[in-house]
Amino acid sequence: MSQNLRNDADRIGPRFPRRCRPMGGSDPTRRVLRLLDLLQTHRRWRSDELATELEVTTRTVRRDIDRLRTLGYPVDSAPGLDGGYRLAAGAHLPPLMFDDDEAVALAVGLWSAASSPLEGAEDTALRALAKIESLMPERVRRRTSAITSSVSTHRWHDLRAEQVDIATVSTVTATCRDDEELRFSYVSKSGDATERLVEPHRLVAVDRRWYLLAWDVRRSDWRTFRLDRMSEARAAGVRFVARDIPGGDPAAFVAENLGATPRPFVVTVRVSASFDELDAVAPWLTESCVARRGALDVELRATAPDRLVTQIARIASVFDVQLIGRGETVDEVRRQLGVISARLA
Repeated sequence: MSQNLRNDADRIGPRFPRRCRPMGGSDPTRRVLRLLDLLQTHRRWRSDELATELEVTTRTVRRDIDRLRTLGYPVDSAPGLDGGYRLAAGAHLPPLMFDDDEAVALAVGLWSAASSPLEGAEDTALRALAKIESLMPERVRRRTSAITSSVSTHRWHDLRAEQVDIATVSTVTATCRDDEELRFSYVSKSGDATERLVEPHRLVAVDRRWYLLAWDVRRSDWRTFRLDRMSEARAAGVRFVARDIPGGDPAAFVAENLGATPRPFVVTVRVSASFDELDAVAPWLTESCVARRGALDVELRATAPDRLVTQIARIASVFDVQLIGRGETVDEVRRQLGVISARLA
């Protein structure tokens, strides 16, 4: 951006302005910023439509389009009735404009991304957040701070052992987009290493883990793969015709597949928390809970009693928990919890 435009922009307001109303052609800098705001909607605008929005002539619109191009914004143009101007993707990321709500959403999104399982995402997200916050008007910074300072993040798992390489994510998403077969090395839960060839269809996020839903070419069936267990992902160079995902909902299919393992051991615990409090730290538990007076009864399922003990211990690290009901499973879980309590004492 030229020094003159930067100085003019400083005079008219912050880098994250509210949506500008049409202001006529008296201020070229504000008019160009308004033009950029319109083009960022990614629709194609006819010159007469832009002239109406900006309250100028089509000749002035053409001059302002040329000015944006000079500043590095790639603006495509097409002739004819269906033609017009559109902001295109360029070789470099030019300065962008955001209204207040967009700026808050962007900042909160980066703050949340800092705790994602992507390897290196924390430093990258925090650097980007620092840049954005330094340019925010005070009113926007206060809104962002109110959200980030009032929310705490609780992690059940040690995500350091489950980090996903960004290069793997980029390769997988590109093959999903391009309908191209994918090869990768995969380590199963039991530690077995295999080489896979799949038709990737969709990435699904479940409980802070990322799963690939794909058609396994060699096994002729649908499979789900955890991205943190994948390595050496590379495009196979062969295109495929996308298949219909069973049920039509990738997220529901993955969730059902993950829950397909029999979990015959069941207990109910009473958690001293509201629905919103439990949902903030363990949203997957809220699907099997019933509200009581000042508490929630939560049903827990597992493949063995000791896994139920682990679940209860995790919940008890945040909330008061009471094991309720009777039965062999309840008695065994209560016994194991008693052993742990005695050893801690």
